[in-house]
Amino acid sequence: MTRIAVIAHTGKSMAGGLEELRETLDRSGVTDPLWTEVPKSKYAPERVERALADGAETIFVWGGDGMVQRAVDAMAGTDARLAILPAGTANLFASNLGIPDDIGAAVHVGLSGRERRLDLGKMNGEHFAVMAGAGLDARMTRDVDGGPKDHYGRLAYIWAASKNLRVEPFKARIEVNGDLWYDDEASCLLVGNVGALFGGLEAFESASPEDGQLELGVTHAESLGQWARTLARTAIGSAATSPFVQATKAERIDVEFKPKVLYELDGGDRKEVKRLKVKVKPGALTVMVPKEDG
Repeated sequence: MTRIAVIAHTGKSMAGGLEELRETLDRSGVTDPLWTEVPKSKYAPERVERALADGAETIFVWGGDGMVQRAVDAMAGTDARLAILPAGTANLFASNLGIPDDIGAAVHVGLSGRERRLDLGKMNGEHFAVMAGAGLDARMTRDVDGGPKDHYGRLAYIWAASKNLRVEPFKARIEVNGDLWYDDEASCLLVGNVGALFGGLEAFESASPEDGQLELGVTHAESLGQWARTLARTAIGSAATSPFVQATKAERIDVEFKPKVLYELDGGDRKEVKRLKVKVKPGALTVMVPKEDG
């Protein structure tokens, strides 16, 4: 039988929790998985590497997008299959792939679904599966992490957005596939591998994690009125038509900021940087998805 590993974030919960997960796996015939628990997602890569070294062929990851990103970074380029158990707040990767937020159903997908080979993005040396961003997006991620997100869920993102809308813009010089594409002030930069945000919003309506390209969007909205117009266009799936948004597809992206700007990967904030180097990694990850998907 396929060697199964489970890597679980103990701070994340879903339904009956990890006890229900153990029971569900046991009923499915997985009686002795390689099981490990971590208190924070930053400890996941080492556990993934250990599981791979021990022969794991399918790795169940229990947590949100940040936990999945850490696991994905270690699994990229391997033949192991990722099975997502969406126990986080937004779970954007799982929702984009149609993976249910039910333990029994998610386990069934992980064991009996179909394999889907997907692209990943790689930003400043780390892989991401959903989206990465800088500016407003990253400040929101920083401000909701921990307490606000745990207590208020998705409402915390609305609070964080309102808190950061009036922050001063930054200067961004962006090359796409080696050619200068943007050289102006910006308030938010997004790089997407998939399109859908929570609540049905589409940041990139034509995004596909199987086309060998990443989506790039830059927003230079500043006032509350400009942001309102931009978000309204996003709500109807046409953010790229906003006069405050510039968008394209890319295989390689090089960004220079002035001054330093905070960035994030799949909902995990990182430090302020002067440069971002991004590229697509085609077919770098195998994920288990529902058989009826696609």
